[in-house]
Amino acid sequence: MKILVCVKVIQGEINPFDESALECALSLSNDVTVISMGPESSKPALHKLTRLGAKVILISDSIFAGSDTLATSYVLSKQIKKMDYDLILCGRQSIDGDTAQVGPMLSAKLGISLITNAITINCTENRLYASTRLDDEEAAFPCLVTLERSHILRFPSIFSKPDEVSVITNNELCCNVEKCGLKGSPTRVLEAFESERGKRRCKFISYDELLPLIDELMKKSEEKVKEEYTGEKLKSVWAIGEEVLQKAHEIAEEVILIKKLSPKEIASEIMAKNPDVVLWNADLWGRKNAPIVAAMLETGLCADCTHLDVDGENLIMYRPAQGGNITAKIKCISKPQMATVRTQSESSDIVVSGGKGIADNFDKLNSLAQKLGAQLGASRGLVDMNKAPYDMQIGLTGKTVSPKIYIAVGISGAVHHTCAIEGAQTVIAINPDKDARIFEYADYGILSEF
Repeated sequence: MKILVCVKVIQGEINPFDESALECALSLSNDVTVISMGPESSKPALHKLTRLGAKVILISDSIFAGSDTLATSYVLSKQIKKMDYDLILCGRQSIDGDTAQVGPMLSAKLGISLITNAITINCTENRLYASTRLDDEEAAFPCLVTLERSHILRFPSIFSKPDEVSVITNNELCCNVEKCGLKGSPTRVLEAFESERGKRRCKFISYDELLPLIDELMKKSEEKVKEEYTGEKLKSVWAIGEEVLQKAHEIAEEVILIKKLSPKEIASEIMAKNPDVVLWNADLWGRKNAPIVAAMLETGLCADCTHLDVDGENLIMYRPAQGGNITAKIKCISKPQMATVRTQSESSDIVVSGGKGIADNFDKLNSLAQKLGAQLGASRGLVDMNKAPYDMQIGLTGKTVSPKIYIAVGISGAVHHTCAIEGAQTVIAINPDKDARIFEYADYGILSEF
C-alpha cells in the first residue's frame, strides 16, 4: 500500500498532529512518502524523517509564500496528482492555524473520499476502516484521512541513515500563479492583536471556601447581561443548519436557512443563487463539510470564528490564531464570504472541567462533579492525552458552554479554551500556578493542587 503523508513544519518542528499521521502511516506500510510545503528552512526538520524510512518531498517556491488553506490545498493537489497512492494521511489541523481545512479541501481538489478526526485506522486490500471522534467509518481506496493526536512518532533506529529531501519548485509543478500565495488566497488577515474579550477580575479564595461560594452563587443566580450586536447589518445571510441561525440573525436583516445537505448539493445551490455570505456551525460536521464546499467554489473560508462584524457589505471575522495567543481580524475578498462560527452548546447550571494538570486525578474530578450535580468537561489537552472522551471537550475545537458556574481545574487557560467559556456567569479556577493565564479569565481563583 502506497501512503502519502502531508506534513507542516512550524518553527523548525513537525506539527504534532502530522507526527501522529506519519506514525500511523509507518505502522501500516513500508511505502510512505512525506509531502511538505514551505520554505527551504524547513529542510532540516524534514531531513530527520528520512531516517524513519520515508521518502520526503519539499514543495518550495517564493510564489507559494502567504498561501491560505485554499491556495495550500491547490499546490499540494498539483503535486499529488502526479503521484501513485492508495491513501493520504494528514494531521487533523496545524497547531498554529488550528483551522482543520487543508485535509478536507485537498480531498475535494483530488475528488477522493474523506474521513476526518480518525483515532485509529485498519486496512484491508481495498478498503479502510477508521474509528473517529464521532463514529466508525469506512471508505474505499483511494481516500484521505485526517488524524487526531492518537499516535506517538517513533524514534529512528541508531543504525538508520538519512536520505535526501527532494525539493520541487513551481518550474516542475506549473501551478497557476493566480491561485498561489497571496494572489490565490481569498482570506486576508487585516489585523492581529492580543484579545481582551472574556477577561475578568479575579478574587483569590481558599479551597475551603469553594463549596459555600457555590451555594451562594446558585442562590443569587442572576442572569448575566448578554452582549448585543449593535453594528451594521448585511441584507441577507445563508445559515447552513439551525445551530447557526442566531448568529446569522445578529448580523443580517434576512436569514435564509439551508438544510444540511451533501457538500455537492450545497455547492450547487450556492452557485445557482449566489449568496454573499454563508455561515456554518463550527462543529465536527461543519468543520468537515464547509472546507469541501469552499474548495468546490474556489472561495475563502474563515474557521472557528468567535465574533462577527460587518463593514459595509463585507463580513469581518475574528478568530484565535497562532495557537490561541492572538486574535486575528480576517476578511474574505471572494464571494460567497464563508465562515464556520462558534455557537453555544446546552450545558448544566454547573460545569466542572479538568485540564492536563489533573490527568492523574480524573476520578477525583468526577467525584466533585457528582457531588455538585455538575456536567463534566475537559480541555483539549486532557482529551489529546486520551484521559477524557471527545464529547467532553470544551474549547475552540469542542463545545462552547454558558453555565451559571464554570469550574476550571488544572487548566492553563489558553485562548482556545477561554473563548469557549465567555458566556459563563461565574468562572472559578483552581490551579497551583499563580501565573496561569486562566486566572485572568476567572472571577474567583484558588491557588492549590487538586
